[in-house]
Amino acid sequence: MVDTLDVFEALLSTAERLAKEINAKALVLVYPPAEDLEINFSGDIIIISRESEVSSKKEKKNNVKNLSFPVSIGLQNLLNLISAFLKSRGIADKNEFFVYVTNESVGVKRIEEKSSISDEFFEKFEKYSNVISRVLEIAIELSIEGREGMPVGTIFVIGDTKEVMKHSHQLVPNPFKGHNLNILDPKVKNVIKEFSFLDGAFIVSSKGRIIAAGRYLDVDPKSLDVSLPQGLGSRHLASAAITKVTKAVAITLSESGTVRIFKNGRIVFEYNPRLAINL
Repeated sequence: MVDTLDVFEALLSTAERLAKEINAKALVLVYPPAEDLEINFSGDIIIISRESEVSSKKEKKNNVKNLSFPVSIGLQNLLNLISAFLKSRGIADKNEFFVYVTNESVGVKRIEEKSSISDEFFEKFEKYSNVISRVLEIAIELSIEGREGMPVGTIFVIGDTKEVMKHSHQLVPNPFKGHNLNILDPKVKNVIKEFSFLDGAFIVSSKGRIIAAGRYLDVDPKSLDVSLPQGLGSRHLASAAITKVTKAVAITLSESGTVRIFKNGRIVFEYNPRLAINL
């Protein structure tokens, strides 16, 4: 019986040949089953994994970049993120290609002229990709599952904690005060879900520590000239505004199930897991 690693290595070999034939600018490995794979490609290699660290062997290679994206956003959204990343870092330009390999397939993606994901998304993402990735996973799960079967809407504000706290106040007693809980701890995920019913925002440090929940964001979108698509309410306006007055990233979950990421007062990522399920 052929195991997962054997299949992936066979697909990788095909991807390497394909990448060379079409002069692809990058080779992307999505959740490879092993760290010590031999990769025969001279261009940039992007490894999408659950962890931000790469093995010591790969760290010595300047052309290898390890990113942590949640596979739960769906392959197409994942490829769009990678495309935007390659373009923002000057690795590939519009109409150029990258080849990707998953545990089940090999494919080619063209870099589009207009990416649906802002390059600004990556300015902070590279610094604390695991934290953003974990918050995205939680937001996606809440979108699909809700809390006790009921739709949930909430905000996560990540990074620039001191400034975020200056521009916010507690609506309710902070359930995380005096506790040193980190969102990267798998056991904490259910704790977050339990408190997702609270009005206000979760405040998360760049290293993943949960500073507060039930936090009201004291920002005035009108005075900051924040403009969003019609139909988005106060939760999204507050998220946009807090990222305009601070260096934080905000991730919102609407009761309709849409997950949005805000940076510098603008939407830089948008995804609705419920729609993906119904396709």
